[in-house]
Amino acid sequence: MIKILEETTKYPLQKIGEMAGICWNSPTDNKEKNIKRAKDCIVSGHGRTLEFVDVEIVISGYSARVIREWYTHLGGSPTRLQESTRYCKWNETNIVMPKSVSNAMCKNARTKLSYDKFIDGFLDLIEDLEKDGVPKEDIAMFYPLGMETKVVDKRNLRNLVEMYHQRTCTRAYWEYRNLMKELKTELSKISDEWTWVCDNLFVPKCEVTGYCTEKNSCGRKPKE
Repeated sequence: MIKILEETTKYPLQKIGEMAGICWNSPTDNKEKNIKRAKDCIVSGHGRTLEFVDVEIVISGYSARVIREWYTHLGGSPTRLQESTRYCKWNETNIVMPKSVSNAMCKNARTKLSYDKFIDGFLDLIEDLEKDGVPKEDIAMFYPLGMETKVVDKRNLRNLVEMYHQRTCTRAYWEYRNLMKELKTELSKISDEWTWVCDNLFVPKCEVTGYCTEKNSCGRKPKE
């Protein structure tokens, strides 16, 4: 689940147009002119202007694995806080279940039994370690990457656009693709300006280049 925080820039095009107008020594008190100026900047590829639009969100219900990959996009000085494994309660934490694993357990009773044994054994281990007085920060070394986690994240629009280009490619991991698509949906709800931004900028990289840059193409776009 993604929650958009109120600190997120509500009218991104007006903000971009205003910042650009200041540098151009142009009046910035006209909403429509600011929006037009912003679109001109975006179409012209002036990506630096996107960095003035802030996005602050809470991401929950996604795996620690995908959040680790989220952290690799460091451009634009993003910052974040993640749920501490010292304070999370494992017995109240879910594991993100890939569809392939779920299908395997439906098809093979032994696979489902192995999974149940793993979870039960893990819970028993955590309980025993806690009873033995092992600190929670040490017990956390056994937590799986598939456990759900929570993160508060702040970054700018330029960084998000570049991330969307890369992480909605069909070569990207399915959970990351779902995360980015949910983010696009939630941002689109903020204002008409965000709807325009999402529709025009939040696209896979092949839509930007016009061809596939990947070695192993899905065939959506022709190779260069």
